[in-house]
Amino acid sequence: MACILVIDDEPKIRHILKIMLGLKGHEVDEAPDGESAMEMIQAKAYDLVISDIRMPKMDGFTLLEHIQAMEIPCPVIIITAYATVDSAVEAMKKGAVDYITKPFEESRLVLTVEKALGISKILAENKKLKEELSRSSGDTDLICVSEAMKRVLKMAQKVAAKPDTTVLLVGESGTGKEVVARFIHRNSPRGQRRFVAVNCASVTSNLVESILFGHEKGAFTGADRRREGFFEYADRGTLFLDEIGDLPLEAQAKLLRALQEKLIQRIGGNEPIKVDVRVICATNQDLESMVEQGTFRSDLFFRINVFPLCIPPLRERTEAIIPMAEHFIRKFRERPSTGPLLTQGAKRILIEHSWPGNVRELANALERAIILAGEGPVTSEHLSFLRNNRMRGRGTTNWELPHEGLSLEDLERDLIRQAMKVTGNNQSAAARLLGLTRSKLRTRMKQLEGYS
Repeated sequence: MACILVIDDEPKIRHILKIMLGLKGHEVDEAPDGESAMEMIQAKAYDLVISDIRMPKMDGFTLLEHIQAMEIPCPVIIITAYATVDSAVEAMKKGAVDYITKPFEESRLVLTVEKALGISKILAENKKLKEELSRSSGDTDLICVSEAMKRVLKMAQKVAAKPDTTVLLVGESGTGKEVVARFIHRNSPRGQRRFVAVNCASVTSNLVESILFGHEKGAFTGADRRREGFFEYADRGTLFLDEIGDLPLEAQAKLLRALQEKLIQRIGGNEPIKVDVRVICATNQDLESMVEQGTFRSDLFFRINVFPLCIPPLRERTEAIIPMAEHFIRKFRERPSTGPLLTQGAKRILIEHSWPGNVRELANALERAIILAGEGPVTSEHLSFLRNNRMRGRGTTNWELPHEGLSLEDLERDLIRQAMKVTGNNQSAAARLLGLTRSKLRTRMKQLEGYS
């Protein structure tokens, strides 16, 4: 059974179609014109639309154009008593799947409807596949293993459903703030629209206003044509402003107006332009301190700090390091790997490293390592540059063996304590760090008297 919407300004035609289609087991709704039909289509999913051309308020062709523009996966059959070759051609060009003239035979109508419903099924399946593909490929670098990131994404999911709420992402450089911003966009009602990312730190102060708000022809030297800014380009979508702390003060004032009034003004222009954009900001700076120093507007800070999310650094989610490393190896490898991706020695180096550059540094390190490793697993030798960098940073230390010697049990106990401290008392992560299984680590902890 299909759900069909019949649109015609003649009640008699609607009644006949409802009876014909109802006898075939279909559910039929009626609308007297295109305008009321559009409201019904937006409120309910239909498998098929059958529409007259000449109607009051909104004709059939205009309705068809709206359905196509909104990418509603619903085929449309056009019916009319004023059949001409031109109108038939125009209907097909605008996206109608078929064209029927009045008066119509029941057999012809039923055959056309069944054919159109077959197309409807294909369209619905294509939409489902697109959504599944978007979900599977959209967050390619979003590996959610740690409890800290799970909490962040749970909050991100909640704010995603509020398409007008401004979000502020705070975290160290390389923690994945843009990945989280894209996650919010894809899971929001704006997800099918544009996601536009702007790095405020990479734009010179004399160009930032033109980049964001656009300019009119002749507004300044070199402005040889009108240019729309990213606010206009991202209309009905999401604008991601990375490194918002580097935005010049004059541009901050214009950004505040755009957020509060949903209005922008091109450089050199007189007319305000209405925009519908969700803004997500990100920073690795302390904006509150910048407000106190007078380098960031307090009113703008309060306006963008509506829903703050703090992205934890990689060193606070060590349990995610190995899964993320394996993800990057698969991503950068030209051919799929069948064997192990990392040796135990390589895993130990990855977990011991402090990752000041966070996820970005991890991705770069693995890209370098797989070039060295070729098709084989990444070993500690391929990651030795991390260990060497760390040793250069710490300097060299001359160790002296105490005269009374060393207790291996004391040394082992200290190593376990250090591993547990580094991993935040996560036994699984500590076991990986020490090259042991979790059960072996627990057994050894019980055997070592005095361990706490």
